[in-house]
Amino acid sequence: MKYINYILLYIILMLSVSVQSQEVVPQTYCNPMDLDYTYMVYNSSRNISYRSGADPAVVEFRGEYYMFVTRSFGYWHSKDLVSWDFIKPTQWFFEGSNAPTAFNYKDSLLYFAGDPAGYGSILYTDDPKSGKWTPTASISKNLQDSELFIDDDGKAYLYWGSSNVHPIRVKMLNRDDRFLEIGVQKELINLVEEEHGWERFGENNFHPTIKEGYMEGASMTKHNGKYYLQYAAPGTQFNVYGDGAYIGETPLGPFTYMKNNPMSFKPGGFANGAGHGITVKQTNGQYWHFATMALASNSHWERRLCMFPTYFDAEGLMYSNTHYGDYPRFGSNHPTMAGQHCGWMLLSYNGKVAVSSSKMQIVKSTSTDDDYDITELPLKKNKAGEIMSEVLTDESPKSFWVADANDNQQWVKIEMRKPGNIYALQINYHDHESGIYTRVDGLRHRFTIEVSEDGKVWQTIVDRSNSYKDSPNAYIVLNQPVKGRFVRYNNVEVPGNNLALSEIRVFGKGFGKKPASVKDFKVTRQEDRRDAQFSWKPVEGAQGYNIRWGIAPDKLYQSWLVYDVNEHFMRCLDRDTPYYFSIEAFNENGISKKTKVMEVK
Repeated sequence: MKYINYILLYIILMLSVSVQSQEVVPQTYCNPMDLDYTYMVYNSSRNISYRSGADPAVVEFRGEYYMFVTRSFGYWHSKDLVSWDFIKPTQWFFEGSNAPTAFNYKDSLLYFAGDPAGYGSILYTDDPKSGKWTPTASISKNLQDSELFIDDDGKAYLYWGSSNVHPIRVKMLNRDDRFLEIGVQKELINLVEEEHGWERFGENNFHPTIKEGYMEGASMTKHNGKYYLQYAAPGTQFNVYGDGAYIGETPLGPFTYMKNNPMSFKPGGFANGAGHGITVKQTNGQYWHFATMALASNSHWERRLCMFPTYFDAEGLMYSNTHYGDYPRFGSNHPTMAGQHCGWMLLSYNGKVAVSSSKMQIVKSTSTDDDYDITELPLKKNKAGEIMSEVLTDESPKSFWVADANDNQQWVKIEMRKPGNIYALQINYHDHESGIYTRVDGLRHRFTIEVSEDGKVWQTIVDRSNSYKDSPNAYIVLNQPVKGRFVRYNNVEVPGNNLALSEIRVFGKGFGKKPASVKDFKVTRQEDRRDAQFSWKPVEGAQGYNIRWGIAPDKLYQSWLVYDVNEHFMRCLDRDTPYYFSIEAFNENGISKKTKVMEVK
């Protein structure tokens, strides 16, 4: 008996050691958000099939969250802002809501509007989980890109506008009488491109002929008695799509341009854009900005959603943290760093890729004339006779690979440049002639993922071979990190006729050293003060660099992430604003120290 007790004690001790050695992997999310995006009706007449999610309206209602998205034939529900489930309403606008608006009035009713035709009733419900909505009897015009806002005193306002000519406008509505129009209707704000570089039209804020950006996506946030009127510019298809804000003392203004604009901006990295969004307050007081990212591969209107933590500084300036904005970020439950980069780096960048077959491989980018630059790559094989791919680890969502079929014989193998501890993966699928033009039930992505240290002995770390989950931007976090240098995706079934992927991203921690700090960082503002030229000495072992800037040394709220270059040119500064700049290098092992902040007047 004593011998048995010793054995039991030993087992308990070993189990205790094992439990203690298990790393606590935090809740995280990764942009673009992992949602079952809807296939679009828009462009179906041209047989262009693609998923999209844009113009989010997110509201808190009775301690939970609801997200309404352009032309999605329904909406999503979440308890934690990270995991979302789709709700199909019992009745809805024929082509889905367009640039929707929603507002929770003191947890009694949830209001919604967004008819694609630009007019229609405002709907309401006290049970959004049921999908049952009641329309008001009134007809309100000009609902395109609208924002419904009800102040604490019960007065209702509708902001709207989507134009490269006309301003954002506002009109008052009577909430107690079917939202009939009453009182004031006035013009509020317009773009001032000659002063604000980030408002200029085009990819990287440049277009050879069009100079006027599009102003759209009005949104209103009330904080500490002030009214923050947010707006998007310069165009949803561009990497520089962002949100700015004007601040007023009343819902009707007058409004003053916020000097640290844009307040939501993500022009570099894998997924670009952070415009036409909405700011929602979590039940714990944390603000979040949900916005639109430009995928823009099959169509300029092919988009995804993103989510960034948002703050108000001591001056009352509103800003979002978009640094490393498409890397894994702490989830909403983190007590001090919710929404901030969690420290996992990109292990897969420029890894060697072999694929099972190749119908085509396309390198694609948005050109300055609002079209595409397209290159079809020739088929290449490695020494082992395997077909190679150059587009699946290049950090571009527009480039893509298409397999010969959609079956369990299709696979992708990545040999990363160096081994590391793998914490998470993001599988970004591409829609290649999918032939789907609306929301369809039963779509699913089925696959397995294996990891190896030597490319010979493989371990299955993800098994979704029998999954019913539809995940066009699947973000998968492992229960425990796994050491590896090789990653293999094994297809089972995806929507469409062919397996097609734009990127497989592997995140974790490398075993080497962080890069050294950047040397000889130079910033030269051009004769056009909206433009700036950057240069620096390359850092050995760096994957890329993150340029930070802002209106004060402690307000470096904006950043631009670049890979494999040691110079950069941008056109997004405000003409009359002095700026402060810094830069850091990064690789699979971490991020270097920032350079000393410099002022450039």
